[in-house]
Amino acid sequence: MSDIWDFFKLLLDAKQLVKEGGVWIITLIVYLETGWFFCFFLPGDYLLFLAGLFCVAYLQVNIWFLFTCIVSAAILGNFTGYIFGRSVGGAFLDKPDSWYFKKKYVTNTQDFFEKYGGKALIIGRFLPVIRTFAPLFAGIARMSFPLFALYNVVGGLLWVSFLTLGGYFLGEIYPDIINYVHYIILFFLGITTLTMVKAYFQMRNQKNAPNPKGE
Repeated sequence: MSDIWDFFKLLLDAKQLVKEGGVWIITLIVYLETGWFFCFFLPGDYLLFLAGLFCVAYLQVNIWFLFTCIVSAAILGNFTGYIFGRSVGGAFLDKPDSWYFKKKYVTNTQDFFEKYGGKALIIGRFLPVIRTFAPLFAGIARMSFPLFALYNVVGGLLWVSFLTLGGYFLGEIYPDIINYVHYIILFFLGITTLTMVKAYFQMRNQKNAPNPKGE
């Protein structure tokens, strides 16, 4: 039992994961976090940043090799989520409403994608939890596959470039930053928390807002 608990602690400890897991474990984590809805809890943003920061010191690989692995995992993960959502979408629509699923979720998601288009997928890459569920709902909403593929690739490239390459080049310019990893993690966790709290209040305000059609 303790071994299982230690494994899950390792999954949630991005710094230790980078040091002990290596490139392939990082690649697997990125794939799971971006493609399988039940893996939304896995580290995302700061794992990518720390992977870039520790690329030479711990991973001992070329930054462009690391970049290629992570981008590939991020893109493949979203394709997996999209295909899964598209495949099981009919089953979801046929289900009766329950405490965890309502048909309006699919309708609202489809409206969201129609309103914001590819921006929903690109911006969603930088939002924890949302980046896990966005491709799933894109599949359920039957978003055009070529359009999804385009925004998936663009979003994946931007996400990994900003975080992984950002971490790498920041470490090259300021080598001492490696001594402040805990502050970096707290910074990302703070942004994540603020983002989720803001999204919660926005959703609550939209829900409580009066319907102009009187419905």
